[in-house]
Amino acid sequence: MKGIRKILLPWIMIIIFLSILFILYNRMEENYLDMGEDAPLPDDLHPLVEEKKDILLEQAEAIDIDVVITDKTRSIDEQNELYEQGRSASGNIVTNAKGGESYHNYGLAIDYALLDNNGDIHWDIQYDGTDSGESDWFEVAELAKDLGFEWGGDWNRFPDYPHLQMDFGLSIDQLQRGMRPAPEDHDEADK
Repeated sequence: MKGIRKILLPWIMIIIFLSILFILYNRMEENYLDMGEDAPLPDDLHPLVEEKKDILLEQAEAIDIDVVITDKTRSIDEQNELYEQGRSASGNIVTNAKGGESYHNYGLAIDYALLDNNGDIHWDIQYDGTDSGESDWFEVAELAKDLGFEWGGDWNRFPDYPHLQMDFGLSIDQLQRGMRPAPEDHDEADK
């Protein structure tokens, strides 16, 4: 009997562990809508991204930083045009994401820049229009991260300083396969 326990106990533990993993995986999947591979792309930002964008603008204004949102949801064609910039079209390379490979295509990303007192847009990440001794760009990025955004300036491979996104735990591959965060899913983006 003792020998059987010795053999069965590890298998029972493995079965319990795998069962827990299965339950957790299924609970995680419940937070998303699986609309299938031919899921339509949104025309607007996800409601939570929109809400957090508005809060970001208010918070920046409260510390005298004037932020302008330069891009929100993009179509596949718009993304492909940006991808071609610096490759087959004139200009500098601004993205490594082709159409369908950007969180902008799924209403989960925004880009920002700064406005000075004359209304001129600044893309200079060192710009300090408030004379606080700290880059306004980085101050806005910190506000955004506190609101749950991921900042492209933190990326090692291709820093994208104007970019803010909320992925809701979804990869580009999952989004391409039709998974979408539920419109009312506020908890996932705050994690």
